[in-house]
Amino acid sequence: MEQYTNLRAGEKGAYISIIAYIFLSLLKLIVGYLGDSEALKADGLNNTTDIIASIAVLIGLKISQRPPDDDHRYGHFRAETIASLIASFIMVYVGIEVLKTAVENIVHPIHQEPSVLTIVIAIFSAIVMFAVYKYNFALAKKINSSAVKAAAYDNRSDALVSIGTAIGITAAILGFAIIDTITAFVIGLIIIKTAIEIFKEAVFSLTDGFDTELISSIEERVTTIPRVREVVEVRGRQHGSLILVDITVCVNPNLNVRDSHTITEQIEKAVQQLNPHAMTLVHIEPYDPKEMIICEDDYHF
Repeated sequence: MEQYTNLRAGEKGAYISIIAYIFLSLLKLIVGYLGDSEALKADGLNNTTDIIASIAVLIGLKISQRPPDDDHRYGHFRAETIASLIASFIMVYVGIEVLKTAVENIVHPIHQEPSVLTIVIAIFSAIVMFAVYKYNFALAKKINSSAVKAAAYDNRSDALVSIGTAIGITAAILGFAIIDTITAFVIGLIIIKTAIEIFKEAVFSLTDGFDTELISSIEERVTTIPRVREVVEVRGRQHGSLILVDITVCVNPNLNVRDSHTITEQIEKAVQQLNPHAMTLVHIEPYDPKEMIICEDDYHF
């Protein structure tokens, strides 16, 4: 099944994130301590928790690949959404820790002058994470994975954080040491903001929130299908990377089962053209005979 193939492809994005974070976190923490930069150390700490968040995403993707069983007839696809939720909690925790450290350094300032090497490392990290973000975002869009998208947003946030870190360190070297600590504080805020965005998207999906624009597009498209007299209802929900769509339509009550089945296939195909990750369930109802005008086209294919 293509859905499981996509999930396996998503694992590659998680592995790339994990490898990048392990390398960059070690690099930032070592150079941050040796180069006396609070901002770079805060950025490195952020990356250490990103490792945990990426592992959570990887586990979620692996669980999502389990086939349907007696207790999960629709499969385990929502495991990746839960993984995104867990990742957001981890990020909030790290953001708070970074904020606490920054506040302590503002209240009890430590006069340090970061080395130029810390700027180079921060810029290098920004370039690496932006490249990882571009890869994961394209992958998430291709396979429609909420977990990989969350990882991509985290990658983008880390790239921006590293750019801010480089700016803060530069200011500190120029004699404005407090800017380095303030930058660490801003980094904490950015981490929390990104976590909240991921949290909101995960909760929206888990509470069966759905894209209203896609609902409207589906309704408009199904209405144009021959022999569909009325679109009664269109509902949708996100099931991990899979989209479940329920559609109720009215047709000529004199149609036989085979004709009605043909209409459902046309509807399913139309919805899949709008979104290739959609699985559609069509319910056929008879159109009100009082309002129905018998049309020979209902019986022509």
